Amino acid sequence: MAADPYTVLGVKKDASPSDIQKAYRRLAKKLHPDLNPGDKKAEEQFKEVSAAYDLLGDPTKRARFDRGEIDASGAERPTRQFYRDFAEGASPYSSDAGFADFAGAEDILSHIFGGAGRAEMRARGADARYNLELDFLDAVNGGERQIALPDGSSLEVKIPAGVGDGQILRLRGKGRPGVGGAPPGDALIEIAVRPHRIFTRKGDDIHLDLPISLSEAVLGAKVRAPTPSGAVTMTVPKWANTGTVLRLKGKGVHRADGGKGDEFVTLKVVLPEKPDPELEKFVAQWRAAYSPRDAMEA
Repeated sequence: MAADPYTVLGVKKDASPSDIQKAYRRLAKKLHPDLNPGDKKAEEQFKEVSAAYDLLGDPTKRARFDRGEIDASGAERPTRQFYRDFAEGASPYSSDAGFADFAGAEDILSHIFGGAGRAEMRARGADARYNLELDFLDAVNGGERQIALPDGSSLEVKIPAGVGDGQILRLRGKGRPGVGGAPPGDALIEIAVRPHRIFTRKGDDIHLDLPISLSEAVLGAKVRAPTPSGAVTMTVPKWANTGTVLRLKGKGVHRADGGKGDEFVTLKVVLPEKPDPELEKFVAQWRAAYSPRDAMEA
């Protein structure tokens, strides 16, 4: 018998959907088979946690479980049908019609039992939930990945370009098998995107800080700028300053409508790591009257 899902996730019965999700994420990260190779106990616990969240994470299933319509495994509880005379508190033998009433019992039993004498029940399979971590560029550009399942098999997952952190992918028919010939459930894949060392994402746009030299800032230059789909040549205008933002149109994230966001490049003027005597000499002779702090004193 499946354990109580509230107990498995360690939450109260009045827990909010957010509390249930947080409890599941915490346990899933701790017990995931990829993090506990060869640990059968962790593997079984991960299965229980996934099954519990599959039930409590779905508002409809949770409500049906709370009402006693389905059990902790998500299976339908059989509807009890009693002979009407007993339900009314009377005996079928209290009148001559009692025996005649049993003629209708055949219809009741045929409704409950099939021709083979066993209960017939159809129930769609439960959804299965998994976590999948992606590198930043794989999430932006898309691709294919495999998820290792607790039974040792694997699940092929096609990653659409532009998938976001926390987004859930649904794979139809890849969940748990149905009962009585009913269709299987779906596989729900929750995406977690690892941060990138130079790119950040805001909506469908990519942001990047790009270092440039003093000469490139003053004189302007053609420089190479990284993008998620590969480096491109970008024009730095003369007298570009730290904080200047340049836009690379269409170099952002794929959108659902087929378009793409943009990349915004913030320039950072960087001096040489080693002292340059000629540069020092020039600056000492130049001695510009302008001070960037003048505006602060106004």
